[in-house]
Amino acid sequence: MEMKDSGCHIVNEKLVEEAKAGISNRAELDYLSELFKLLSDPTRMKLVLALSCGEMCVCDLGAALGMTKSAISHQLKTMKQCSVVKSRREGKNVFYSLHDQHMTDIIALAACHAGHVRPVSEEG
Repeated sequence: MEMKDSGCHIVNEKLVEEAKAGISNRAELDYLSELFKLLSDPTRMKLVLALSCGEMCVCDLGAALGMTKSAISHQLKTMKQCSVVKSRREGKNVFYSLHDQHMTDIIALAACHAGHVRPVSEEG
């Protein structure tokens, strides 16, 4: 059965319905958008990459990124609210790690994709 939509003739109605179902959950779309906005910031991406090496305290993250403890803490608070990182307290120290294996997988997959599509340098 051929349908009309937006002035076009739909060729694959089943595929259109699958696509509609995949984009219909507003809460999921909002969360995914927020997650990718959060990860689009270079500083937060550096934090994610550093934490992909393992659990670290704010001082260690500051030393790794060359940033102040205050700046690191501010970014980590934002990342924790979006379930990108989690924390645990040990005495006076708070240690941060990626929330779960999914974050590691997302970063690894994105890095793999970037390796395939990264433009070739004009110099080399």
